[in-house]
Amino acid sequence: MTFNDSIRTNPTRAKSSRGRGGMVAGGGLGLGGVVLFVLYMLMGGDPSDLPQPAPPPGPQSGVAEQDQTDKLAKCTDGEAANTYAECRVIATAESLDAVWGELLPREAGREDVKAGLHIFEDAVNTGCGAASSSTGPFFCPADDTVYIDTRFYDALETQLGAKNAPLAQSYIIAHEWGHHIQHLTGQSRQVNHSDTGPASSMVRMELQADCYAGIWVHHAAQSVDPESGETFMKPPTPEQINDALTAAAAVGDDRIQEKAGHIAPESWTHGSAKQRTTWFTRGYEHGTMKACDTWSVDHP
Repeated sequence: MTFNDSIRTNPTRAKSSRGRGGMVAGGGLGLGGVVLFVLYMLMGGDPSDLPQPAPPPGPQSGVAEQDQTDKLAKCTDGEAANTYAECRVIATAESLDAVWGELLPREAGREDVKAGLHIFEDAVNTGCGAASSSTGPFFCPADDTVYIDTRFYDALETQLGAKNAPLAQSYIIAHEWGHHIQHLTGQSRQVNHSDTGPASSMVRMELQADCYAGIWVHHAAQSVDPESGETFMKPPTPEQINDALTAAAAVGDDRIQEKAGHIAPESWTHGSAKQRTTWFTRGYEHGTMKACDTWSVDHP
């Protein structure tokens, strides 16, 4: 999807920083050995859910961060969002704020509380612990914030085989926002993090977040930017929808395990490529939270 050039965006909607050092959530994996870890984290992994290594002796430190929020000053309109990845993240977040600000009270009887947004480079301190770029995009429930290093979008194409396209990028943010919505509604409390398999609570949570991302796509072209009076986005083209579907399929558990050489459905935590694209499509076609009830079906 393409943002309308005339919409206004607020650069302060996100925080930006660059960090280095510290213990990294998930065991401190380096970029050379993080493919499976990134795939686990992509679209909903929470660093605090992963087994943590025993800390080394001596004093512990977090990430040394340098604030870079001034780098977002250019992110003031839709034209910037269509040009720069970091500005697209901000514009997507503001569109998500508008869509869920209307939907959540109407369909769930709850007021939307805006999620935090942190665009970082290399490493970052979070409420879920220190994390690095190798963590991939994630939502941290402890501080209700979505974190992303936008350089991950390159890995989306080079490592995962999905097209690094605008709607594929926005889909990633919308999926993580889905976990924020689950956090607000209490649906995330239904998850047993040791429960795996195609019909597990872990998979149901991830598929619902995919469906919520589809809901956002359904409404984004009708949602109006209050500052400009223009809709945030232009209607999606079939090619753009396919870009999002390709990204969803690329992070299916079966596709991930196929890369590793062995498909084991009993270990799935995020759902197969077919499951993920099916539920994204369901949200996109219906546009309602009711359509995204992955919890009540026998075979999600």
